[in-house]
Amino acid sequence: MRPSVLFGLFSNIQTLKGIGPRWGKLLSTLCGNTILSVLFHLPYSVLYRPIKTDLSKVPSGSLITTKVKVLEHKKPFSKKTPYRIICEGEDGLLDIVFFNYKKDYLIKQLPEGEERWISGSVDKFNNRLQMSHPDYVCPLGEEWKIPALEPVYPLTQGVTNKLMQHATREALKTLPPLPEWHEEKKMGTSGWPSFADALKTIHQPTHETDVSPVSKARQRLAYDEQLANQLALVLMRHQMKKETGIAFKGDGHLRQQLLSALPFTLTNAQQRVINEIIGDMQSPFRMLRLLQGDVGSGKTIVGLLAMLNAVESGYQAALMAPTDILVRQHFAKIEQLCGPLGIKVALLTGRDKGKNRQETLEKIASGEAQIIIGTHALFSEDVVFAKLGFVLIDEQHRFGVGQRLALTKKAPKTDTLVMTATPIPRTLALTYYGDMDISILGEKPPTRKPAVTRVLNVKKIPETVEALKTYINEGRQVYWICPLIEETEKSDLANATTRFKFLDELFPHKVGLIHGKMKGPEKDAVMQDFIDKKYSILVSTTVIEVGVDVKNASIMIIEQAERFGLSGLHQLRGRIGRGDESATCLLLYDYPLSDTAKQRLNIMRTSDDGFYIAEQDLKLRGAGEVLGTRQSGWENFRLTDMTFHEDLIASARQEAVEIIKTDPTLSSERGKALRILLYLFDKDASIQTIHAG
Repeated sequence: MRPSVLFGLFSNIQTLKGIGPRWGKLLSTLCGNTILSVLFHLPYSVLYRPIKTDLSKVPSGSLITTKVKVLEHKKPFSKKTPYRIICEGEDGLLDIVFFNYKKDYLIKQLPEGEERWISGSVDKFNNRLQMSHPDYVCPLGEEWKIPALEPVYPLTQGVTNKLMQHATREALKTLPPLPEWHEEKKMGTSGWPSFADALKTIHQPTHETDVSPVSKARQRLAYDEQLANQLALVLMRHQMKKETGIAFKGDGHLRQQLLSALPFTLTNAQQRVINEIIGDMQSPFRMLRLLQGDVGSGKTIVGLLAMLNAVESGYQAALMAPTDILVRQHFAKIEQLCGPLGIKVALLTGRDKGKNRQETLEKIASGEAQIIIGTHALFSEDVVFAKLGFVLIDEQHRFGVGQRLALTKKAPKTDTLVMTATPIPRTLALTYYGDMDISILGEKPPTRKPAVTRVLNVKKIPETVEALKTYINEGRQVYWICPLIEETEKSDLANATTRFKFLDELFPHKVGLIHGKMKGPEKDAVMQDFIDKKYSILVSTTVIEVGVDVKNASIMIIEQAERFGLSGLHQLRGRIGRGDESATCLLLYDYPLSDTAKQRLNIMRTSDDGFYIAEQDLKLRGAGEVLGTRQSGWENFRLTDMTFHEDLIASARQEAVEIIKTDPTLSSERGKALRILLYLFDKDASIQTIHAG
């Protein structure tokens, strides 16, 4: 149960003075519905409002605070003319201008003959200094209401900066005294303020640097967020290591038969990773391991060898993949390899209905099916495994954590291996997969040739199409990728349907179209026709990004490539170069090109190293984009900016490991303070892990 000291911070935002249901609803949309969520919505910059007395020396475009005497209200000639109030400062005249106004309100706020403090941006009109719609108008004696430094927040429709300032001001009043969870020595060497003081400093800055990501206050909060995350992951890992699993005792005969039949030998990296996985499987404790490898590094064969180890030991193995196309591809490949070994492989997707589905379910329940390959349909209630011992999850980032857990709950002692072809920078691996052991396939088979990548302007499409005629006459196949499915009024991006029509006229009956809005059977049919060489060109959106394997496809054209992220471009490029032919990837760009887009295209042109590309993508775009679709299960950090706080993650990880070594139940005085930290960052589940353990 959440400690009582935190009850106030987790109260509804509407309980704050001056907020209520109307503003509370708007604020909840922006930052969440608790008082703490308001405090965790940080400003990104500050406005400096210096006091200026000599108005004759104020440059146009300045933000100033000044004292003026109201001389005269100038009535507008028409509704299109602004309402102008002539004022006099200590040294010079200034007009206050309103375009949308209520006359009575202005007369009351700025009565003729009286002095007022005003603050806002000034400019010149007809050589006269003017301030349009002042941000602040205060009587003498109330100038304290005008902040010298004003925090500026990310906003949404209906929420003003003043509303955010009011909400955070009231929220700060609710901050309770909390015990310090950092050691005295660390606080001394880091120079960090307390948790409460850090929040106060950022929301009520006294220096322009207070809201900077590298300020002491912001560093403190980012580290707190990372420490909470790492503690939660280490606690889950600690608990997992205590859970009894299956000690697999495969004798290796199936694995050896498979290796002997393969037309290639494993790379050193594949052999090393297999040894790591088999070592885990032989342990009596549950395995939870991430296998990450670059495109074409041979993850699937490693996963299959692990599944064969489970089958040798008398258990079933399940492989779950995110799309029907990928599942059927895995099934075709694995059935081809396992058939000669006498192993029964079953396929189960959400599209399987009626008698066929029932027969598959019976094979799974009886144990006749030894390896089961499917989509998320594998964790449907009617799927009962006879003796599931090993779960392999492909493209983990496409599944929520809940989906992974739902499958493993069907057999609580299972070993789990998750694979991703999206190379993940070390900091992100620690952040998102910190509860797992990690294996990396950093080496590609020597037969895998990198694609030659060229960057061209979209104006070169006619020449590109002309060159395609030669390639297609040679029997080669082409992917043509577009960023949108259909043309819209709001966008001028290249779209798949228009490009399909254009190419179909030039290459009649040789062009296929596939996109995410098509129904599953329709997509599969087009993909199969492309595999069977019925189509020479496949026009597609990024639906073909993950896993699709067509060995004869050796040319990839990505239209308006500047609109794609680096990791996405690398994944798309990985679809070619899988056969004997040399591969070519053309990145077609359109103007205007941002500096970031130029960097991305240049990185793609010069590098084929997925891990390097992922690191660069992290710097250019951020964590959520590198990992792919954001979904439930992913951490969305609010106080951490990876651009500035990346180095804090490894440090937080190291500290979390040390904490759990010495105080695994967090029962010491510091441990109790750390429990509060976990609750502050919604890590309640990890507290339950302690109680369960």
